[in-house]
Amino acid sequence: MAEAIKIRAKLNGDVAEVKARMTHVMETGLRKDPASGQVIPAQFIKQLVATLNGKIVVDAEWGPSVSKDPVIGFRVKGAKAGDKLAIKATDNKGEILSGETSVT
Repeated sequence: MAEAIKIRAKLNGDVAEVKARMTHVMETGLRKDPASGQVIPAQFIKQLVATLNGKIVVDAEWGPSVSKDPVIGFRVKGAKAGDKLAIKATDNKGEILSGETSVT
């Protein structure tokens, strides 16, 4: 999935305030399809890694309890205008979502 993560990183002093929205189904594996009655297979983000200029600033493990199209927010101290912030998320089926932006 290309650009499945939309990121905004605004500088406030030397702290970048980051907000990111991901497009993902986040299925728990417990719901049934109403039409067929079959269980919908689990598909959820397992790991999320955020980097600032290639250095890891967030490394999180997620599970099926996170909602569909999740939003995450965090702060990064020591950021400067123009720094590259990237986020990569991997789900339990091996699909990768990614996005990047520059700190403004």
